[in-house]
Amino acid sequence: QVVLVESGGGLVQAGGSLRLSCAASGRTFTSYAMGWFRQHPGKERALVAAIKWSSGTIYYADTVKGRFTISRDNAKNTVYLQMTTLKPEDTAVYYCAARETLVLTTTRAMNSTGYKYWGQGTQVTVSS
Repeated sequence: QVVLVESGGGLVQAGGSLRLSCAASGRTFTSYAMGWFRQHPGKERALVAAIKWSSGTIYYADTVKGRFTISRDNAKNTVYLQMTTLKPEDTAVYYCAARETLVLTTTRAMNSTGYKYWGQGTQVTVSS
């Protein structure tokens, strides 16, 4: 059984930083892509960043380019989202997700319905 566990959310002032972690277990993730999504109240989940586990191919939403960095630690089966220069509009519930794909394209990265496994979510609140 695949389990994704997020951690690292919290309250931070605008301009600050947070690092989210997603610990994955239950299978080998070599053929998987991992995504970080976020959901604002009343809105659909939207991709923040995604990474192909084996190749390291990465995609970012335009809203976070240059501020957020996604990375992975193969030995720990953990994916990270380093968030810097945080803005109040980054406030949301952040979810880690996994999908099996041979090639990570932009479309596949962004399509939340293609992700089979999801974590429970972690709240990030950025105060102004």
